[in-house]
Parts: sequence; structure tokens; C-alpha cells
Amino acid sequence: MSTSIPPRRAWVEEIMGMPVSVHLRGPGVDSDEVAQHVAGVFVELRAVDAMFNPAHADSQIARLNRGEIDFSGCHPAIRTVHGLCEEAHTRTDGFFNPWLPDPEAKGGYRYDPSGLVKGWAVQRIADRLADLDGHDLCLNAGGDVVLTTVPGHPVWRVGIEDPAEPNRMLRVCAIATGAVATAGAAHRGGLVVNPYTGADATELRSVTVAGPSLLWADVFAIAAVARGAEGLDWLMGLDDYEALVVDADGDLCTTGGWDRLVLSTSDPNLYTSQTA
Repeated sequence: MSTSIPPRRAWVEEIMGMPVSVHLRGPGVDSDEVAQHVAGVFVELRAVDAMFNPAHADSQIARLNRGEIDFSGCHPAIRTVHGLCEEAHTRTDGFFNPWLPDPEAKGGYRYDPSGLVKGWAVQRIADRLADLDGHDLCLNAGGDVVLTTVPGHPVWRVGIEDPAEPNRMLRVCAIATGAVATAGAAHRGGLVVNPYTGADATELRSVTVAGPSLLWADVFAIAAVARGAEGLDWLMGLDDYEALVVDADGDLCTTGGWDRLVLSTSDPNLYTSQTA
């Protein structure tokens, strides 16, 4: 593996109520062409936020919840996400559910696909940034990351926060290409709800999932938190995804393949990036 670090540039904007940063390594990162490409993905993320954010009164999700439109009258992207939410509901035995109790309607529910939208949108723009041949990418959205690395370049390092002490890293992982997502009471987005009881899921402080897709890493992390004490056993049955779980007492447990991701700090070829 090469020990040289390619030129690097970063862009950061506040979107969806969180910092979103794009880190690129490779030739021409200071060019106008690259900057325009990155600006385009920020524009796309803002459009997604305007369409999906239930807190925006004029978003299509807000209009759905007010009964002004139904899914057939929504933008195709809404219907795509709705289909993915149904798939996520099935794959998680119902522990991922976009239908949440509505505090403003006694006994009622509101539709909020936010738990899937971020991963879907960020993974999609990461795939578009892959058009920049010869560049490594670290795309960080509120601590969840998508990573790609050109063969021969140093891999990325991803720090996993301690939910009790956010300035402390529990583990540092070495990842060339893939995604990492974290869910839990201390993470951005607030508490996860157990869809079967309607109560906040508090048996696990946090769940971090690593795998090939940010969409599914995020979904699986949320579903594991919602499952509570049984979350780790369920995660162990997933193919291609590994997880680190912090329980209510602060104890750490991992799936069988997690240790393969843990960084050997003595390796001089590994390069530090954002923390998750």
C-alpha cells in the first residue's frame, strides 16, 4: 500500500438540521469542476430535505400527514422511499416502522420516513460523487459516513463515539469502502421508539453498524436499538454487516466480524478522517 497521502479538500454545509461534509482526496480537488460537482450534491440534499422533512409545513410528508395528498399524488422519490420503508419493515420484523405515534392525535399515527431518508439520500449522492474518477471520498452526514478509496490509497479511519462521553472514541476502525451508521439515545435524531410498545427504546445506549450500504446500516442500527436487549443477537444474523453495541450499563458487545475493522494504530499507512 502506498504511504503517500493524496491532496485533500473538504466542504461543509448545514442540511437536514445537521452538518454534512464532503472530503475528497485525489488529483484536481481544487478545480472548479470538482467544486461544482460537490455543490450539485448539496443542492440535491436540500431538495430532499424540502420534500421529506415533516417539520416543513409545505413538504410532501407534512401534506401526507394532513391528508391533503396520498402516495399516488406524491413525487416519485416519495413513493420510492415508501417502498424501501416497507422493505425495511419486513427485513427488521417490524422494528423499523415509519408510522410513529402522533402526539397531536390521540391514538393516531403520523408518517415519518426520516430514519431511512438520510441513509438513502446520502448513499445516493455518494454514488454520484463516485463519478469523480481517481478520488477517495468520505461523506459524513451528522456522524454517519460513506467511504470509498482508490486501490493503493490509504484507507479511512472512522472513530466511534462513546455515547456517554462524545469527545471520547470507543474504537477506531479502518475502512476502505463501505458505510458506518450509529443510532441511539445520545445520537443525533433523539430517542428511537419501539414500534410495538410506543415507548422510547432505552435498553441500548447506542448501536453502530458497518457494511456496504449506508441506507441499510442506518436501518439496521435503528431497528437494533428498537429491539433492545435482543438487538445484538438479531444483528449477528445479518449478512455483510457488523456492529458494535453499547448497552444501558455502558458495556460493549460486538458481532463476530467487528474486530476485523478495528484499527491497528501501529500501521503507518492509515490516514485519519472524520469520526462517526
